[in-house]
Amino acid sequence: MTRPRQFDLIAFDWDGTLFDSTTLIARCIQAACADVGTVVPSDKDASYVIGLGLAEALQHAAPGLSREVYPALADRYRHHYFARQHEIVLFPGTLEMLAALKARNHWLGVATGKSRRGLDEALRTADLARHFDATRTADETASKPNPQMLFELMAELDVAPERTLMIGDTTHDLQMAVNAGVACIGVSYGAHEPDAFDSFAPRFVAHSVPELGEWLDRHG
Repeated sequence: MTRPRQFDLIAFDWDGTLFDSTTLIARCIQAACADVGTVVPSDKDASYVIGLGLAEALQHAAPGLSREVYPALADRYRHHYFARQHEIVLFPGTLEMLAALKARNHWLGVATGKSRRGLDEALRTADLARHFDATRTADETASKPNPQMLFELMAELDVAPERTLMIGDTTHDLQMAVNAGVACIGVSYGAHEPDAFDSFAPRFVAHSVPELGEWLDRHG
């Protein structure tokens, strides 16, 4: 007997949830700050902004910078990131998890703070575009934790909030889920410490992609 699904749409954050990219992103933020001569944020502060759109992330990471310098800071971040993005790999077990979810006929989405260019290049590099039914990026809609990304994914795929699950590695992801009225799961292996997830009442906190896949197989 086939077990009924609890969720029709499963939306994933990208960096730190499917892609092992948090350390590289933090290093690129720090390098960009050094390039423009502003205070270099700590590892913790540079990691905290991961998941936000680039403009919001850099404003949080370099709050003392003059407004007119932020475009140059963004350019330097992109320079460092695109020069090293080939170093980023999927977390072990990601392909198997996505294939299993597709086999169960879930809709799969991406809601990410990346740019459209950045996400499309990552999808091509990892040959993942065929796994996802709809995607949203921070430069084409409102940035997290605004729920607009999830609202648009649900509208495009005609899925109700109670049939939608958001999975991410940051409080920005989980706050977006709460704001959208959808269930959420946190993962502990990304940018934010899992102790910060408690107030968002996640259904589960996964400590690896295989563990996440097992939960989804049983409860998704």
